[in-house]
Amino acid sequence: MVAEDAAKDLEVARILSGIGEAAYRWTSADDRLLWSPGAGPLLGLDDESAITTGQAYDALVDPQHGPSRRDVILASGASDAGSGVPFQIEYAIRPAGPEGPLHWVEDTGRWYTDGGSRPVRAEGVVRIVDDRRAHAERLAFLSRHDVETGLFNRSYLLELLDEAVSQALKLRTHAAFLVVGIDNMKLIKEAYGLGAADRIAAAVAQRIAARLRDGDAIGRFTIYKLGILLNNCEEHEMAVAAERFIAAVGDEVIATEDGAMSVTISIGGVSIPRHARSRAEVTERAHETLELARDVGPGRFIPFKPSTMIAAERRANTELSRDLVGALAEGRLRIAYQPVIDAASRRTAYHEALLRLVQSDGTVALAAQVVPLIERLGLARLFDLAVLDQVLAALEANPGAVIAVNVSPETAAGPDWMARLAERLTATPGVGSRLIVEITEATAIRSLEEATRFITRLHELGVRLAIDDFGAGYTSFRSLRALAVDIVKIDGSFIENLAHSTEDQIFVRHLAALAHELGLATVAEWVRDETSAKLLASWGVRYLQGDVIGEATLTPDFGA
Repeated sequence: MVAEDAAKDLEVARILSGIGEAAYRWTSADDRLLWSPGAGPLLGLDDESAITTGQAYDALVDPQHGPSRRDVILASGASDAGSGVPFQIEYAIRPAGPEGPLHWVEDTGRWYTDGGSRPVRAEGVVRIVDDRRAHAERLAFLSRHDVETGLFNRSYLLELLDEAVSQALKLRTHAAFLVVGIDNMKLIKEAYGLGAADRIAAAVAQRIAARLRDGDAIGRFTIYKLGILLNNCEEHEMAVAAERFIAAVGDEVIATEDGAMSVTISIGGVSIPRHARSRAEVTERAHETLELARDVGPGRFIPFKPSTMIAAERRANTELSRDLVGALAEGRLRIAYQPVIDAASRRTAYHEALLRLVQSDGTVALAAQVVPLIERLGLARLFDLAVLDQVLAALEANPGAVIAVNVSPETAAGPDWMARLAERLTATPGVGSRLIVEITEATAIRSLEEATRFITRLHELGVRLAIDDFGAGYTSFRSLRALAVDIVKIDGSFIENLAHSTEDQIFVRHLAALAHELGLATVAEWVRDETSAKLLASWGVRYLQGDVIGEATLTPDFGA
């Protein structure tokens, strides 16, 4: 019987060892600690006799990384109803001595009493959980830190900011928040690549972090911007700190594996709670002042100062944005159509669709009044989609109509507008050949690759493409050929004084000749007098547009 029990104990020990665990029994009366075979090697000990008592085992536990098993049991205060009191704890041991490596132990078991409240024995199993602990610590680190720089990440930085704002309001203390931007980051990315840009950002962060006080915090605010929280910082101290950070980065070149680079930073900052009393106000105003600092020049710091003018402008923008969105919802969007005539025959070749907005007071705003505001407020896509719907409806209702419609850069770069156009044209064959889409020269040169894809898709749908405001930017005729443009609209600034400007005449005449050689139709806009109209026709400009030709109207004659 004894032999059988011994065999079973060995089998249990073998199973435990196979899964990386060891069993133990501890008795409090004599402090004796019995282990299953293999416990020593599992715990990193050459001699298992070193852990034959509870006190000896406790001596291995690192006091900075969790209480010992015996401390937990004796301090429990729980009562044993007869089946024991369960426990599961984690602690770290140093089996090689105080300077040796840490090993994390998961200790699971039960302790028992003799009917009273004092523990008399404990039984359980232990296992080494170094990998799990390392993984958990890594996840904990990543929950608060940025991988590339090792700084706090945005989420945790904002948590600290929330706490700082709360403390400043509650205890009437002061703090400051700075947003740091690397001035020449665009050039670094273009010259060396994104990897180099990340390394430069990390190096800048390290230089600034080395000059922070205890209690301050630095983190990654956006991809290439840093956020710095200065606790217990008066407004005048914020400026001193910012100049210290600017000097730390700019006084010496930054050496990386990509080479030595000269880097400067600009900083915007706001005092808490004097000029900002919430997270939203802090981040918005610090970021706003960073942009102001960059406008002044590299290596500058600008603190936030209240401005009644800016506040009034923002309130006006809010009201305007609300009115613009309301105009869409209430159907107050109108389209006026201005004729574009054939320069030779003086007959209408097509119409350009121009936005009109009936305002809440009943007055009608022209495109020049509202389009810049629409684009500034980020509403261009919504309005472009609404205008497209009305233009396509007009083409469907008027088989003789040919209409040009403008598309903003943001809309052209996104998928929504093109998807809507393709869906409508697929459902109404023949309409695409009577539609002309206008994009500005600036839109075309922003990304020739994107512009090429956009124009190619238009041509697949049977739609023509016109480049608007040509001559105001830097597009070459070679680019126009590569983009397969159909129509070039000469910028109106070269046309409005054409009859009286020799320089404009020379420019337009040569431009028209080059366009003709390349097989591109040309349109002169802003034609204001008959003299200019005749000059343009004589130079081969194919189409004319302007108030002297025909004003925009809400009730156009599209013909049969």
